[in-house]
Amino acid sequence: MTDSSDAALAAVPLSSEPVTAPRPPRPTVDVSMSRRDLARLSLAGLVGAAGVGGFAAPARSELRIDITQGRVDPLPVAIADFKGEGVEATRVGRTMTEIISSNLERSGLFKPINPKAFIQSDLDFDTPPRFGDWRQISAQALVHGRVTIPSPGQYRIEFRLWDVFAEQYMTGTSLTAIEESLRRAAHIVSDMIYKRITGEDGYFDTRFVYIAESGPQNRRKKQLAIMDQDGANHKFLTDGNTLVLTPRFSPTVQEITYLAYYQNRPRVYIFNLDSGQQEVLGDFPGMTFAPRFSPDGNRVIMSLAKDGVTDIHTMDLRTRRVAQLTNTRSIDTSPTYAPDASQIVFNSDRGGSQQLYTMAADGSNVKRISFGDGRYATPVWSPRGDLIAFTKITGGTFHIGVMRPDGSGERLLSQGFLVEAPSWSPNGRVLVYFKQTPSDRSGRGGTSKLYTIDLTGYNEREVITPLDASDPAWSPLLR
Repeated sequence: MTDSSDAALAAVPLSSEPVTAPRPPRPTVDVSMSRRDLARLSLAGLVGAAGVGGFAAPARSELRIDITQGRVDPLPVAIADFKGEGVEATRVGRTMTEIISSNLERSGLFKPINPKAFIQSDLDFDTPPRFGDWRQISAQALVHGRVTIPSPGQYRIEFRLWDVFAEQYMTGTSLTAIEESLRRAAHIVSDMIYKRITGEDGYFDTRFVYIAESGPQNRRKKQLAIMDQDGANHKFLTDGNTLVLTPRFSPTVQEITYLAYYQNRPRVYIFNLDSGQQEVLGDFPGMTFAPRFSPDGNRVIMSLAKDGVTDIHTMDLRTRRVAQLTNTRSIDTSPTYAPDASQIVFNSDRGGSQQLYTMAADGSNVKRISFGDGRYATPVWSPRGDLIAFTKITGGTFHIGVMRPDGSGERLLSQGFLVEAPSWSPNGRVLVYFKQTPSDRSGRGGTSKLYTIDLTGYNEREVITPLDASDPAWSPLLR
C-alpha cells in the first residue's frame, strides 16, 4: 500500500528531532537467593511463632482480598522503611518505601498505616517481626526490606511480606537494580504484594501513553506523551507541530500506533519507543480513525472513511495487505479485538443511533449488544475477556461504563460533562480515561485530566500530568 510519497513522509519526523522513551531496564531477580530465603524464612517463621511470643500461631485462613466481590474495605498494611547502611542505601530504601506505599494506597485495596504508629522500630530483616506489636496497631500485613550496594551504582533490594495475624511469611524476593530502574523495582515489588494478597496480577509496572494538550480549546496543541502509571518518568514524544490522536500500545510495549495529520492528511503511524523512529503504515484514501494493534501485534485494525461511509479494515503488518471487514452504508468505527482475537467489538449507527456491536474476526456474525437509553462509543474489550468498557452519552451527560460481551450487566462507573476513551489495566480490574470540564465562549477555562477507577466505581483517582490530557492508553505489564 505504500508508495514513493509514503517513503518520503516516513523519513520526516513529527518532532524536531527523534525522541526515544525506552523503558528503564528491568531489575534482575535473584531467583536462587529468593528460593533459599523462602525456605529459611518459612522455617524461621514457624520457630518464631512458637517461641518468640511464647504461643503458637493462631489458626486462621490465608490473608486474602477478594476483589471479585465488589467494594471491599482497604486492608490495613504496615510498610516499614527499607533499611540500608549509609546515606545512599538509606535514600534508596526510603524511595522504595514511598513508591510501594503510594502504589498500594492508590489501588484502593490497601490502607498503609502511618509510620508514626509503629511500635517495633528495630525490624531485623533476617528474623521474624514481633507480630504482637503489629497486631496492636491493627496491621493485617507487614512489608519490610533492606537495600545493600554490592558495587558502585548497583543496588540489591530485598523485601518480605508477612501475614501478621497468622504470623506467617507470605512472599519476598531479591532484585538487583541500577539508578534508572529503581522505580521499576518498586513497581515490581508492589505487583508481587498485590498478587500474593489478591490472587491476581498487579498493574503497577506499566505505562500510559496519552495526548498532552495546551492552549485554548479552539486552537489546541496536541502532543504524544508517555509516563509511568503513577505519573513519573514523563516524556513528550512529539513537539506539537502536528495534530496527533488515539495512541495505542503494541502488545510488546515497544511500539505505539496513532493517527497524525501531516500537511492536513490523516495518516496512521507506528512509533518505535526505543529508536524514536516513526513509520507510515500506508496511504489510505479518505479519513482514518482509531488504529489499534491486534492481541498478537501482527495486525492493526482501524476505520477508513470514504464517500460518507466508514468501514472497519485490518492491515497485516508483515505483508501490508489490507482486508475490509464491514461493508455497509453506515459509520462503523472504534474497533477493538477480544483478547483471544476471535471477536471484535465496535460502534455503528447502522441501526439508526450509535450502538455497540460484536462480530467474528472475519467480519461475520454481527450482533448488537447495547440496548440501553442513549448512544454508545469507544468500546474496548477487557484483557480478561469478561467485560467491555465503553463511553455512553445520555441526557447530555457522558458516562464510562462496562457490560458483559453479550450486553448484559451494564454498569456506569463515572460521569461528567465530557468523559471518554476508557482503557484497561492489564489485569482487567481498573480503567483509565479522561474527563473534560466545559470552557467559556472564548474557548478558555476548560480542563482535561486523566482519571483511573476500579470496577466498583468507588475509587476514582486523578493521574497528575504536566499539561491537560486526553485519550489515554494503558500498556501491558512491562517485560
